Amino acid sequence: MTEQILWALALLLLQVWAVPMVLKIKHMDWMLSARDEPLEVSVITGRAQRAATNYLESLPAFLALVLLAMIQGVDISALACYWLIARLVYLPCYLLGLPYVRSGVWIASLVCLLMMAHALV
Repeated sequence: MTEQILWALALLLLQVWAVPMVLKIKHMDWMLSARDEPLEVSVITGRAQRAATNYLESLPAFLALVLLAMIQGVDISALACYWLIARLVYLPCYLLGLPYVRSGVWIASLVCLLMMAHALV
């Protein structure tokens, strides 16, 4: 399950750093500044930022569950992979503005977390 942790951290870099940076590349002066003034961003960039925030909210639970599973010797690797896939699909759904699909994918990722927790009880 170490691989799932590493993939989750790679997805963290993608969602929190790489995608927003690419979307803000035309504002390089602002990115290199102290960022004292807020930046007006496009609709897509706003969506990317909200998707990143959502990922940051669920990642700690995922990491805690995977680490607990490793400590207890419980194999939840398939569920962890499903969670990663759901979170990977979530980003383009959010960027493309697919609200119902995005919500369904989010629910799927939540169900994965709940099933992971249930496997540990």
